[in-house]
Amino acid sequence: MTEPESVAAVDFGSNSFHLLVARVTNGVPTIVDRLREPIQLASGLDDEGRLTRRARQRALECIERFGQRLRNLAPHRVRAVGTSALREAKNAREFLAEAERALGHPIEVVAGREEARLIYLGVSHNLKDEPGRRLVVDIGGGSTECILGERFEPLLVDSLEMGCIGFSRRYFPGGAIRRRRYDEAVLAARLEVRGAAARFRELGWQGAVGSSGTISAVEQALRGSGWSDGGITARGLGRLVDRIVDLGHVDRLDLPGLKEERRPVLPGGLAILQAVFEGFGLDRMETSYGALREGVLFDLLGRLQHEDARDRTIRAFEERYHADRAQAERVEKAALAFLEQVAGTWKLDREEGARFLSWAARLHEIGLVLSFEGHHRHGAYIVQNADMPGFSKDDQELLATLIGTHRRKLRRVDFRHLSARTRETAIHLAVLLRLAVRFHRSRAAIPLPAVKLMAHKSGLVVELPEGWLDKNPLTRTDLEAEVERLAPLGVDFQVNG
Repeated sequence: MTEPESVAAVDFGSNSFHLLVARVTNGVPTIVDRLREPIQLASGLDDEGRLTRRARQRALECIERFGQRLRNLAPHRVRAVGTSALREAKNAREFLAEAERALGHPIEVVAGREEARLIYLGVSHNLKDEPGRRLVVDIGGGSTECILGERFEPLLVDSLEMGCIGFSRRYFPGGAIRRRRYDEAVLAARLEVRGAAARFRELGWQGAVGSSGTISAVEQALRGSGWSDGGITARGLGRLVDRIVDLGHVDRLDLPGLKEERRPVLPGGLAILQAVFEGFGLDRMETSYGALREGVLFDLLGRLQHEDARDRTIRAFEERYHADRAQAERVEKAALAFLEQVAGTWKLDREEGARFLSWAARLHEIGLVLSFEGHHRHGAYIVQNADMPGFSKDDQELLATLIGTHRRKLRRVDFRHLSARTRETAIHLAVLLRLAVRFHRSRAAIPLPAVKLMAHKSGLVVELPEGWLDKNPLTRTDLEAEVERLAPLGVDFQVNG
């Protein structure tokens, strides 16, 4: 039995894993459950950049516990994301297959800029809806996200490859805290911050807000020590730095308000935070308890309420790359009609399949902005490498694959980079998109004939009205060529009519 009207967000961060469950009433979420475990996944990366067996086991045990809590939630009401450690781990795909089985739901690994967008969404919903730009900073275990936004819209985002776990391991080995090493850590972080600070200053901001573990821990330590009555000041930060250097080792960081689990990664996080204050010229930073998991939750609610950020991104790409919308709409309509006929036999998720087919149809020709020759590859490259708000890395890979395979020859290797969960779905969707493109090669508003698709496990039969192919020799040639082109994918393609 499902848990009614509930949604859940899962954040597999580089330092901590979080689960958030909310009951939704009239579109408004009320938090009913939270789980958090300090897994420190980034600490489990070995010298070759692979998650160790011990780290994977520790993480999977936590994920199984999360999975039990999510067992009664409908699949479309759960969204799970992974961040920096899973972006970096060379064996992430192998681990994610195990993690998805343990969780019972797909896990998306989001790019740094998408992580930043979601963080801003979580922070902005936690603050008063006031006019004026705000700078938001989130220091995680493996990366630091900086966002400049106004109300609920991010204007500039940047993801910096530095986090409290990596910096603590690099500059404070064995937990020893020395002034010289601390200053080196701040300098390194200043160099990372410099570019973002210069870009953000061009727009300016009225206030700065920090979120997540490091910044919350620093504020709590300042409060506990009597150096702040709320928020973080440059002066209070300086006093805390002096204090931890005097103590000299993470084992001695028995500071009031600081949790024991936070001690090993505090020096690295504090050095990054000081560099942020110096680089952005801050005197004060407020703190927000909204963060990535809240952003994931609100983004999921947007999707459920048909306000998907991905749709806005697709519209922006159509405009930026001058897509022929009339042609795209013709291809989209045909592809979706084909999907309806084969979804059951091919075991395709109608809603998810329709979403990706629609997006692929709308963007399948954006590569023409570069040249006609190879425009399918140009379009795939754009989508694979662009900043696409709302899209996970796997989303972008799937969309790029559909665009890159909508014409010319096909090879099984074209789909090999996709996860096992996505690969067969991608092949089937690619076949449907290719058919839609072939039928609309005339680029004219001419109604299609009655096209009947009969799918079977290893192929597809296309039935057309008798004599139609004789009257449309170009389409006949295109469809006959598909027989040979789809064969490398194991698709037995036949055309009758």
